[in-house]
Amino acid sequence: MQWTLEVIGVPVTDLDRAKSFYKDQCGFRDEIDAPFFGGVGRFVQLTPPGSRCSVVLESGLPDSPAGPRMAPGSLRGLQLCVTDIEAARAELLGRGVEVTPVMHMAASGWSEGRGEEPWNAFLFFDDPDGNGWTIQESPTPLTER
Repeated sequence: MQWTLEVIGVPVTDLDRAKSFYKDQCGFRDEIDAPFFGGVGRFVQLTPPGSRCSVVLESGLPDSPAGPRMAPGSLRGLQLCVTDIEAARAELLGRGVEVTPVMHMAASGWSEGRGEEPWNAFLFFDDPDGNGWTIQESPTPLTER
């Protein structure tokens, strides 16, 4: 049996603003935008370019049997991988996303620029609600790892 991570919920306050950010500024593909519960709620699903895992923008969903939903802006550590960190940064900046310079992990903490290891180059940005994203360069495409 395979266990695949296919959807991650991202808590937001305004579905239309969040959808516009992820679709128009981040370049995510619009998959689903549909009402549920007889029109009381709405389900918005988008997928990063080349990814098999989507995000579902959550607003006003009821708590699950496992517990309460996260508050908008409380999600941190979502990570995307790209094969060219500079191209990814340029694309996001060109789309109006406020993104950090390329950074790496050093013995003293985060430092600007690339690290010596091929995997040690990162970018960071937040969505309009403050949910935090990390982009890591992975020089080898997923299909070759």
